[in-house]
Amino acid sequence: MGELRAYGALAGAQIRSAMSYRASFLTEMVANTGATVFDVFTVLVLFRATPAIGGFSLEEALLIVGLSSAGFALADMTVGNVDRLKLYVRAGTLDAVLVRPLPALPQLLLMDIPLRKTLRVVFAFVVLCGAVAVNDIDWTPGRLVLVVLTPLAGCVFFASIFVISASLAFWWVDSGEIGAAFTYGGRDYTSYPITVYSSWFRALFAYAIGFAFVAYQPALALLGRTDPLGLPGWAGFLSPLAALASASVAAMVWRIGIRHYRSTGS
Repeated sequence: MGELRAYGALAGAQIRSAMSYRASFLTEMVANTGATVFDVFTVLVLFRATPAIGGFSLEEALLIVGLSSAGFALADMTVGNVDRLKLYVRAGTLDAVLVRPLPALPQLLLMDIPLRKTLRVVFAFVVLCGAVAVNDIDWTPGRLVLVVLTPLAGCVFFASIFVISASLAFWWVDSGEIGAAFTYGGRDYTSYPITVYSSWFRALFAYAIGFAFVAYQPALALLGRTDPLGLPGWAGFLSPLAALASASVAAMVWRIGIRHYRSTGS
């Protein structure tokens, strides 16, 4: 109970701070929607030049980008600020976090609650709802559960990538660009049918790391389409398992990093 009160106090302080300058807050909230808007706009522009990409129509591609954007926007809002870890390590702020009688990761997440990203989450789910509406989906109980679970599983998956990439700062403070290649690069990768990528690129990122289960495979299952790459139909329902596996890896990497950390300059 004491921990919950402490976390509540941290969250409350951040919310009050964000709302102190309402005009600035609203401006940042609108500006932060740009990334998701750009993702959707890029797909629309591509389909002005061709009726299909990787064997998928515009409506099907919108379902993929909708699932991907919803999962990423949720993760970016709830866990994305962990990528500031490199700044905390460099400045010595992490030392103060570690001496408190609370787990380090929740403290770091509550040190900067990005409420300014709320509108991005809303827009991502609007896109997803619109994509579901324009596709002719044969609804079954399994697909109803899938369309609800997929953004949540995508959130856990991307959150895990955020934590893993941020944890590199325990060994290499200037690792930000490498981490961004997997977090924001992963968002871009999952916004398109993976059939557009070369075989080695798919093998590494889509299946070895698991990005295929963020949006592509669930979209196939929702649409009732056979995977052109040969995976069985039930593969689309594996996104929660992929999220669980990624979260387990992230927890392990985080624990190893915390044990390795020896204060600023280590």
